[in-house]
Amino acid sequence: MAGDWTDGQNDAIVADYFAMLADDIAGRPYSKAEHNRLLQAVIGRPRGSIEYKHQNISAVLKGLGEDWIPGYKPAFNFQASLVDAVVRWLDRHPAWLAPAAKSETGASASAFREDAMLWIGPPPTHSNAPPPDELEQMTVIARKYDVAGRDARNRSLGRAGEERILAHERASLLSAGRTDLAERIRWVSQVDGDGAGYDIRSFDTDGSDRLIEVKTTNGWERTPFHITRNELAVAEAHREEWRLVRLWNFTREPRAFELRPPLEAHVSLMATSYQASFL
Repeated sequence: MAGDWTDGQNDAIVADYFAMLADDIAGRPYSKAEHNRLLQAVIGRPRGSIEYKHQNISAVLKGLGEDWIPGYKPAFNFQASLVDAVVRWLDRHPAWLAPAAKSETGASASAFREDAMLWIGPPPTHSNAPPPDELEQMTVIARKYDVAGRDARNRSLGRAGEERILAHERASLLSAGRTDLAERIRWVSQVDGDGAGYDIRSFDTDGSDRLIEVKTTNGWERTPFHITRNELAVAEAHREEWRLVRLWNFTREPRAFELRPPLEAHVSLMATSYQASFL
C-alpha cells in the first residue's frame, strides 16, 4: 500500500511505539521484529515502511521535548498528520507526561533523588546545532504545541528537577571538602516561595553565592523553556551570582548545562504574554 498514512494507521503505529517505549524505559525485554510483524498484519504496510515510521515518531517526540526509543534514531521530513497522532495519544494518556507516572512504567523514582553529581556539559551553540531543516521542523512542533508552557506547568517535573540539582550541588561541595557550605544550601522556592527569582541558593567552593534557577525537561538540550520577567530582572541584578541550570533528558539520563547572564547572549527571548490593565 503506497501513499500517505491514514489516521487509523498512524494511531495504530503510535500506540505500538509507546508500548515499546514503556518497556524500554522499564528495562523490560521486547522484540522490535515481533512488534513490526504484528503491525504489518494490522495496518498492511511493509517492514521497511514501519521501521522508518518508528524513526519518524522518534523525531516527533524529540520535537515535543519527550523521551524516545534510542534504537530508533529520529528521522525527519514526516507528515504533519503523524504529529497529530502522537499528540492525540498523549492527550489520551496525560499521566505519561508526569515523572510519577513514568516511574510506574519502570523508571526508578529514586533516580530523582540520587545523591550523585550530574554530567554538566556545554550549552547549545550555533556550532553544535543540528541541520537547519531538522531544527526548523522541531522548532515548529515545539511552538505549535507549547512545549515550554507544558514543562512550566508540570509542577511535579519542576520539583523533581530542583530536587535533583540540590543533590548535585551538595555532592559537588562535599567532594570538594566543603561540608560547611553543603549544609547551608537552601531550597528557596520550597522554603520561601517562588518570588525570589531563583530556586536554590548554593555556593561555589570559595564560599561565593550561586543563585540557581532550574529549568527541567524530559526533552533534548534545545527544548525551549519559559522564563519570567522577575527571573530575568534578578539575573540582571545579580550577574555574578545568578545561574540558569538547564536539566534535560531527565527521565532517562539527566544531564545539564549552565547559562550565565546576560541570557540574551545564549538564547533568543520572545515575549509570550502581556499584563492587561483597564484604562
